[in-house]
Amino acid sequence: MNANSTQPLWASIVEDYRTHESDWHRPGFRAIACYRFGVWRMGVRIRPLRMFLSFVYKALYRHCAYVYGIEVPYTARIGRRVKFEHQHGIVIHGACVIGDDCVIRQGVTLGIKDEHFPNDAPRLGMRVSIGAGAKLMGAIRVGNDVRVGANAVVLQDVPSNCTVVGIPARVVSAATARACDVEMEASA
Repeated sequence: MNANSTQPLWASIVEDYRTHESDWHRPGFRAIACYRFGVWRMGVRIRPLRMFLSFVYKALYRHCAYVYGIEVPYTARIGRRVKFEHQHGIVIHGACVIGDDCVIRQGVTLGIKDEHFPNDAPRLGMRVSIGAGAKLMGAIRVGNDVRVGANAVVLQDVPSNCTVVGIPARVVSAATARACDVEMEASA
């Protein structure tokens, strides 16, 4: 995983721009660009300049949160080419780790499960795809190449290369997933 890569700010933003279909109007691109700026400004050594940049970052962060409904604090660790598919209702806890090439859709929460453990946030591997409305809570680890179904509530670790669905989420075997896909195609 390459969370918070050492890539220069401009290179990261260009890569994120391409990840979001080269459309700078997309709220997901704007939110991740704000996040990258927030991380970058913490490395500015001149304190008065960093304070000014922090003011700009906070204004941009609030805009993304209030207008787009995407909250991604600079303290989270986000890898490369992470894509926010749609806007509204996306909340990422500041202690989350998100691997490279993940896709996060609207209504997703990556947060804590218990207020007594305020830093127990999810850690996602690479190429995780999270369906709309899913909630991943607590100090859980989600492996690589995992698909989280829409509205799933994930409270336990998830192994790599699987799909989880339901409340609480459970692993669906590959054979069961294929049977569900065939059934859905037949009813369409």
